[in-house]
Amino acid sequence: MDNNTFSERLMGLQSNLLNFAYTLTLNRDDAQDLLQDTTLKALDNQDKYVDNVNFKGWVFTIMRNIFINNYRKIVRSQTMIDQSEELYHLNLPQDSGIETPEGSFTVREILTCINSFSDEYRVPFSMHVSGFKYHEIAEKMDLPIGTVKSRIFFARQRLQKILKDYNR
Repeated sequence: MDNNTFSERLMGLQSNLLNFAYTLTLNRDDAQDLLQDTTLKALDNQDKYVDNVNFKGWVFTIMRNIFINNYRKIVRSQTMIDQSEELYHLNLPQDSGIETPEGSFTVREILTCINSFSDEYRVPFSMHVSGFKYHEIAEKMDLPIGTVKSRIFFARQRLQKILKDYNR
């Protein structure tokens, strides 16, 4: 494939690539950076593209691999390795914030608000917070899954409205 055809096909995929990048990053700026990195990588590796290979799949694979590599790099950079004697830092007690008076009051306040909801909102919301999936809640309560999702959504909205003073 000649340079012009390759560039035209790559530029024709830009909007699709941007949409895919946005689904990966969930951030417009990061998505545009990923798109730029992918475009540059594809152009740099144009000689490695084989004509009988799906071009769109090839470029999307490049984008996915760049995203995965960047993600792994971020995770590695945020991992703290304790190199102190006898793992001193690793054995320090971790403060969750709940044991503080402010943390305890917040938890108590949240529980009071949740318990003030009617059963039709409190039960699915509490089950969801406990880790139940939407379909499990729907089965246990014998409700349509859409109803369960709406009730959880409205319970969350109501809780946010009541506790807006605690929102940081």
